[in-house]
Amino acid sequence: MSYTKILFTTDSGVATITLNRPDKSNAFDDEMTRETLDALKQIERDETIRAVVLTGAGKNFCAGQDLAAFLERQNSPEGLSVREHLLNGYNKVVTKIRTIEKPIIAAVNGAAAGAGLGICCACDIRYVSENAKFRMAFIGIGLAPDSGTSFLLPRLIGYGRALEMALTNELLDARGAYAAGLANKVFPPAELMDATMTLAKQLATAPTRGIGLSKRAFNRALVTDLEGALDYEAYAQNIAIETADHREGVHAFLEKRAPSYIGR
Repeated sequence: MSYTKILFTTDSGVATITLNRPDKSNAFDDEMTRETLDALKQIERDETIRAVVLTGAGKNFCAGQDLAAFLERQNSPEGLSVREHLLNGYNKVVTKIRTIEKPIIAAVNGAAAGAGLGICCACDIRYVSENAKFRMAFIGIGLAPDSGTSFLLPRLIGYGRALEMALTNELLDARGAYAAGLANKVFPPAELMDATMTLAKQLATAPTRGIGLSKRAFNRALVTDLEGALDYEAYAQNIAIETADHREGVHAFLEKRAPSYIGR
């Protein structure tokens, strides 16, 4: 599939998806949603891709939904079911990001709002520019949260802080996001992509199955009790111990050398 609303590149085992509507602050229309989901599906299938970077073109990460495009569909003769729009669009993107068994890093270069914040929260790690800004945005136009924000944001920054952002439409800057636990690290704008790619290439040489199983365990732990989490850890570890990368890691440790992981 050729893309017109995103850029998709691969290098050294790292795939980079760049949301590419800078004149619209990388807001999603239906085509960009479809392209992003298609790229994520490619990444999931391609064993040579072992880490992912998600970023935005220009000054912003993603402003969420393109409201002009949304209103055009809403006012069309066939109308628009918002529920179907979410179920078939953002919900699939957020779910795919969470369930792809490869590390996904958001390089947040500017504003992340609404669905853009939801997609940012869904990523495994968030490296952010000093220019980054985060806003729930939904209440600002009389809407409730969507795109996973009500589930993911409280788990990153706490219930009270997240609900405050949802109700007041407060803007959180990069340093505030770091202090709250939303940003893993903050960088000067000129250093963001180099730092992100350094981490992505490091993770692309890590034991990919172990990373995937770690994501599974953390996802399960979000919705279970301690007993369930312990049981799932035992299940996942039973899979991990049979991988080639586990065997390589043990041999490398005993032989006092750096491991060479193949992702299987």
